[in-house]
Amino acid sequence: MVTEANENPALAAPEKIPAAAPEPRSALRRAVIGIERRFGSAALIFVLVAGIFGAVWSVLTPPFWGHDEITQFGRAYQVAHGGFLPEKIHDDRGPAWGGDVPVSIDALMSYAFNDYQRDRDDEQDPMVADPHVYDRLGAAAVSTSDTKQVWFTNTAAYSPVPYVPPALGIRIAEALDLNAGGMVLATRWAGLLAYLLIVGFALRVLRGHRVQWLAFTIAVLPIALFQAGTVTADTVTNALALLVSALVVKGLFLGERLTKPETVAALAATVLLPVCKPTYVLIAMLTVLIPARRFGFGAAERVAPWQRVLPWAAAGIGAVAFAVWMKIAAPTGDGMSLMRPKKDWGSVRPGDQLHGILADPGHFVRVFGDSIARRDQHWFVQFFGELGFSYVEVPALTILASLLAFAVSVGAAERFSPRGANRLNTWLVLLTVVASVAMIYVTLYMSFTPVGYFIIDGVQGRYFVPLALLALAVLLRWMPVRLTDAAGRFPTRGAAITVVAATSVALIAAVVKYSTIVWG
Repeated sequence: MVTEANENPALAAPEKIPAAAPEPRSALRRAVIGIERRFGSAALIFVLVAGIFGAVWSVLTPPFWGHDEITQFGRAYQVAHGGFLPEKIHDDRGPAWGGDVPVSIDALMSYAFNDYQRDRDDEQDPMVADPHVYDRLGAAAVSTSDTKQVWFTNTAAYSPVPYVPPALGIRIAEALDLNAGGMVLATRWAGLLAYLLIVGFALRVLRGHRVQWLAFTIAVLPIALFQAGTVTADTVTNALALLVSALVVKGLFLGERLTKPETVAALAATVLLPVCKPTYVLIAMLTVLIPARRFGFGAAERVAPWQRVLPWAAAGIGAVAFAVWMKIAAPTGDGMSLMRPKKDWGSVRPGDQLHGILADPGHFVRVFGDSIARRDQHWFVQFFGELGFSYVEVPALTILASLLAFAVSVGAAERFSPRGANRLNTWLVLLTVVASVAMIYVTLYMSFTPVGYFIIDGVQGRYFVPLALLALAVLLRWMPVRLTDAAGRFPTRGAAITVVAATSVALIAAVVKYSTIVWG
């Protein structure tokens, strides 16, 4: 039987076509891959996302509408001009601490204070009464020789450390002869830049590990980026707490050795975090749990005595600095009641509260229980975002999208190495987180709650953000369940895309709601 193949041998035995040589990677693609490997995907995307939304918050938020931004700016201005210690000022109402700010800045502060406190005639009216007034007051020149004394007892208690970035922003604004609005914006951007650098480095610490996306989710929470875009000591405090947490996760839970820059960062953060905010002093001390052989100095095989002493020395310096500053700042507690309504002036007495805790701890426990029963849902929403002194809570979409990002980033994280934290160290980390939570309540009970008040007043969900990564690391250490695809593989790329998309949706929804309510 004759076929076409018999008649045409070329069809019967087709000539093999040589495979095309793979195209060489373009120089741009090689550069991108190199940068990604050097810095990590989460760190790079964080700088992009946090940079964009932090800048949006800095511009969108009216001047001094951030959390305690009036008093935060006052303290930053004081630090910028060499006022490192609390300065007592005269106040007919009672003990007070503060300092001087330019008259044009004070005028902007005063208008903002009255504006966000005013009652709106209708809920649909924007919170900002007249945007043009902010433009006019913001256009005023700033003179360092024409100043006015302002009250900021609550922030006078903070050390100069978390105010270094905003203080630099103020000095830059003065050097450039910026107006009042420009100075506020420069101060906000200086804090945002510090947040991007410190947290970006923290995420770089976790490059190559899927747990980096959990740290990313926490770092870009709407409340975290809102604070990074306004003037507050919490910007640097949150960043340093995330840095310590990332280093502990790598050196303790993942069981990997820190590089030399990471070791320097761990020692520096151990010293600096305790003087940023007293409630997080114990978090800084966790670096001593990292085995000495996992620090980047010296040999990993044979650990020298100085390698063992180094983290303990840093922790000791941090603890001493904490104790010294607490002694310096202690008198400011007597003036904290002036932050409350007039009927409560003089009712906040730290000494009486401490005596009450020691004399009748059962009463404190009951007050603590009542606080949770009455306020826990409010703290939950605040963890995602109650945005400054507009008190705008983030929308439900923001919370749902953030919860999705948390679920995926927790489920996609690797199982921690058996060489990492043992059972004792894991318990120590958990107890430290629990103790830090307790310190938040005790501190506010003593420094802000009137004697005899029915709950612990002043607690806000944003105070728990710096503790989130370590708390979830303990959960991951004990929880073996992880997300896998149909083939049993970890969905690394899909998880990363989902986390970035979910957090972006959360941020966009928060921006839209805030803009609608505040500006109309």
